[in-house]
Amino acid sequence: MPDIVIALFALGILAGLARSDLQIPKGTYDTLSILLMLAIGLKGGVALHGNLSVSLVPELLAITALGFLIPLALYPVLRKMVQLDAADSASFAAHYGSVSAGTFAVAVAYVDQAGLQVAPQTTLYLVLLEMPAIVAGVLIYRRVTGSGGTVGHLLREAFTSRGVVLLLGGVLIGALYGHTGLAPISALFLDLFKGFLALFLLEMGLCTSVYLREWRADQWRVVAFAAVAPLVLVWTGLLTGRALGLPEGSVLLLAVLTASASYIAAPAAIRAAIPAADTGKTMFAALGVTFPLNVVFGIPLYHALLTRIG
Repeated sequence: MPDIVIALFALGILAGLARSDLQIPKGTYDTLSILLMLAIGLKGGVALHGNLSVSLVPELLAITALGFLIPLALYPVLRKMVQLDAADSASFAAHYGSVSAGTFAVAVAYVDQAGLQVAPQTTLYLVLLEMPAIVAGVLIYRRVTGSGGTVGHLLREAFTSRGVVLLLGGVLIGALYGHTGLAPISALFLDLFKGFLALFLLEMGLCTSVYLREWRADQWRVVAFAAVAPLVLVWTGLLTGRALGLPEGSVLLLAVLTASASYIAAPAAIRAAIPAADTGKTMFAALGVTFPLNVVFGIPLYHALLTRIG
């Protein structure tokens, strides 16, 4: 049997495809996303409490480099094989170089249930991959089109976005206060984490059904990319994690992140920075194809691959 949170995701898809009147109010969805991102940050921060070290710098720099390199590698593939224009190619490169907080949350629950060891700094990977990828995608577009705009303004927008503020803020607070300091709020943010995740995935299932209903035969190249890209990109996370000597849980979480695509932070940033890009097409790929493949089949598959490579 799949994990209970996956069952809620499937329920959302089926309800949406059946055109049920089931819906999660926008205010509730916003609250759930805030709770999830803050909970992920706090969990990572608590793990970091008393474990911060300068020795982490090379590892974190290597993860950051991945965030830049993945979009650079994807752009020519998107231009030549998927046959997208410059704006959409840069947009897809940014989204698929960036990461999915929702997929990460499902992976965290999987790793916890499997009892895999996770390094304290693993939550930081979420931000270290997301921000460089968005910046790289925009810089690629500006390079190939000769459009202007300051990098400083883009960085400011990226680092002040809701997701980054909540994740980094949660990490900082958790690292400062530890388990004892977080005790008064741990019941809400830590003990109920999986319940929030289940409701969030119910909404994600409803959203996914919308994109699935809008599928057209002429989008087959985009669908093929969205289905194949995770299976290729996951190896960047698996091999990097092994090369860095990370514990098994951290390697799996890094692999899941590199195989995922952003549908929260990247769309907002790209919509503002690359107005010519069709973010609806990117959301169809990221949320309609890549997200369900990762959360239903991908995470256990990536764990099996990790076990095989030793």
